[in-house]
Amino acid sequence: MDGVNWPALVAEPAVRQLVDLAVAEDVGSGDVTTAAIFRAPQSVVATVVARRRTVVCGLPLFEAILRRFDPTLTVQEKKHEGSVVGAGEALCVVGAEVRAVLTAERTALNFLMHLCGVAAAAAAAVAAVPAGCKAKIYDTRKTTPGWRLLDKAAVLTGGACNHRFGLYDAVLIKDNHVAAAGSVARAVEMAKRHAAGALKIEVEVDRLDQLEEALAAGADIVLLDNMTAADMERAVRQVRGRALTEASGGVTLARIDGIARTGVDRISMGALTHTLVPADLSLEIRADGVRMVR
Repeated sequence: MDGVNWPALVAEPAVRQLVDLAVAEDVGSGDVTTAAIFRAPQSVVATVVARRRTVVCGLPLFEAILRRFDPTLTVQEKKHEGSVVGAGEALCVVGAEVRAVLTAERTALNFLMHLCGVAAAAAAAVAAVPAGCKAKIYDTRKTTPGWRLLDKAAVLTGGACNHRFGLYDAVLIKDNHVAAAGSVARAVEMAKRHAAGALKIEVEVDRLDQLEEALAAGADIVLLDNMTAADMERAVRQVRGRALTEASGGVTLARIDGIARTGVDRISMGALTHTLVPADLSLEIRADGVRMVR
C-alpha cells in the first residue's frame, strides 16, 4: 500500500467477512434492549468523541458499518484520516435512525478504536526518530489474525511503512530457514533461484560473523535481529551501503532514538500491532438532536 484507498479497503472481501463476523457476534438474533424501547422510527444526531488524544483512522469503515443498519445515514462532519484529535474533540457527527445507531454502536466503535490505536502507535514511533536520521519505521506480520489489511492500513495512516503483507510477497530468510538449509549462503542461493529476481531477498542475522556471508550471497536487505545498538553500528559500517539494513527484535518506543542513530535504514516494530492500546472513544447522542420520524 502506498496510501490507503478506503473505499476499496472497505469493499475487500476479507474486510467485509470480518465485519460480518463482528456483527453476528454482537447483534446475534437482534438487539433486545433497543427493540424493547424504540418501536417507532426516530432520527438522532450522534457524535464520536475522543476521551484522550489519538490519531483518526477508520472513519470510512465506521460509517460503512453504521450504513449496514441505516442506508440513509448522513455524516455531517468528519475529521481527515491521519489527523490528530485531542481529548474532548469530535471525530465525526452522524445523523441516523436511533435503532441503527444503538445496535451498531459497539461493533463500529470497536473497529474505530482499534484502528485509531494502531495509527497513534505508528505516529508516535515515527515521531521518535531523531532529526537527521534516515531510518523509517516499518510494521511486521505480528497482526491480529484476520485484521492484517486493516492493521497495515492503520500503520500507513499513522505515517509508518508496511513490511511484507504475508509469506507470498517478499523473501525473508530467518534463522530456521538457515538451520534447515545448512547455511546462509545455501538458503540465499535457493531463494534467488526460486525468486528469479522478482523479489528482494532479506536475510536475518543475529551475529556480526553472519553478516559478510549474507552480503557475499547477495542479500538485498540484512535484518539485524536483537542486536545491541553498538553491534548495529558496527554492522552498518561493515555493510557500507551494499545492502539495506533493518533493525528488529524487541524494539520499543524508548529504543527508537538510539537505534536510529546507528545509521540503519529501517526499524521494524511488532509492537505497532501486537501490543495494541485502543483509542478511548465514545458515541454520544445529543438530546437536542432527537426527532420523531412521521
